[in-house]
Order: sequence, then structure tokens, then C-alpha cells
Amino acid sequence: MIENTQPEMKLLLNGEPYKDDQGCGRKRGAKIRWKRRALIVVLVIETCFALPKLAQGQFLSVFDAIFSSIQNDIGSSLKTINQIAQQMQKLYQTTVAPLAAINQARGFVANSINTYRGQMNQVFNTPFTSAVTPGPQQFESILHSRLSTEIPALQTSFTSNYGAIPRLNTASPQDRVMMDVDDALGQENLKTTLIADQGADVILQTANQMENQVAVSTPGSNPFLTAQAQVANLRCQAYMQKMLAAELRQEAGRIAHDNVLVKRRTAATGGINGLITGALTAR
Repeated sequence: MIENTQPEMKLLLNGEPYKDDQGCGRKRGAKIRWKRRALIVVLVIETCFALPKLAQGQFLSVFDAIFSSIQNDIGSSLKTINQIAQQMQKLYQTTVAPLAAINQARGFVANSINTYRGQMNQVFNTPFTSAVTPGPQQFESILHSRLSTEIPALQTSFTSNYGAIPRLNTASPQDRVMMDVDDALGQENLKTTLIADQGADVILQTANQMENQVAVSTPGSNPFLTAQAQVANLRCQAYMQKMLAAELRQEAGRIAHDNVLVKRRTAATGGINGLITGALTAR
């Protein structure tokens, strides 16, 4: 068996043998760096688990402070306010607006409505027809229709029942004028009655609604009901003023018509006196 007798080859560095100790140093440095990295990872994980616990503790302390303030400070104030509100409510129910008195007033209004409303409606809606012949019956039904939409039919029926104005040259011009004036005033006032009757129905409906509201009214609503009643009263006064104005126009037309007759008699008398004077002085 042949032995290797060749001398071991050694690296020389500056004439001296070189020992390979750096490889071991690199291994030790890598190990140290790995340990450091592992330590950093562990610290990061512990920090992540520790921070939520700290934050949760801080938030819970803030909520505890808020709840304590609500229960102790605000809660006592709210309790006092509720006590005052209950005392005010009791004062209103026993002294200012007693519930028994309110119910009694409501019952009185309800009984009045049940007792008198039907009879009053019968009075307001009672027909007053008295015409016998077909023409006047139609004219009367239109007058009692209480609808302003019947005004054109009223004008037609008026002409058919009272006659039209005579044609030209069939009556004196002054007579034709007076006939036209009288017919115009008569038709105007009859049309006004239709409008007034329809307005009266609206007022009655408003009054019924107000009575129904009073029957279920509550304390504090009286000013509103009073204001509504004042508005309805003003509307009713306006209708009455319209009817009074129509009556005044009719009366003024009648006076003017009578004055025309006096003027015509005076003119006729003057003409007769002239004829007599002429006859007496004639030779």
C-alpha cells in the first residue's frame, strides 16, 4: 500500500502560512443576526397584542366617565324637569282645564248638535213652491236651485215668462228704454239671490264643521276656533252686504221708474194745456 508522502499544501500570505478562520466568523455573524431578527419579531408581536388592551382600557374609562356624568349630573336635572312637568300637567287637569268640565262641555255640544241640527236643516231646506202652470214652475225651480250655474237658464226662463222687449216702432222709445231697465234690474237681483243662496249653504257647512270641531276640541284650541268663527262671520257679513246692495239697486230703480212716470204725466199735462190755450186763443 502506497502512502501519500507529498507534503501538505499550505497557502502563504506575505510569506507566512494563511489560516482560514474567516469562515467560522461568518457563520457566527449570521447566527447573531438571525437571533436579532427573531428578537425583533417577538417584540413586534408582543406590542401588537399589548396595544389593543391598552386602547380598550382607555376607551372603557372614557365611556365610564360619560355614563357617570349622564347618571349623576344630567340624570338629576332630567328628574327635576320631569317632576315639574308632572306638576304642571296636574295643575292643568285639576285647576286650569279640568277634564270633567271639558267632557261635560263636549257632551253639551254633542247633544245640541243631535237635537237641533236636523230641525234647522229642515227649516233651511224647506221648499216654497207655489206656481201652477209649467212656465212659472220651471222659473220657480230655477230660483230655488241655490246654484249659480243656473244663471243662464234663469235668464232664458225670465224672458219666456215676462216677455221680451217690444220691437222697434211697436212702442215708444221711452217705453222700450224703461222696459229694458226694469228687466235688467229684475234679472240682476234674481241672479244675486242664486249666488247668495249658494253662499248661505257654504256658511252653513262651515258652521256645522265648527260645531263638530267644538265637540272634540281640546284646551288651547279656543283661539283657533274663535279666529275661524270670525272669518266665517266676515264672509256671512259680505253676503248680507251684497244682498242689501241688490235691494238698494232695486229700490232705486223703482223710484227712478216712478219718477219717469211723473215726468211723462207732467209733459202730457203741459201738452194738453198748450192745446187748450191754443184753442181758446184761436180766432
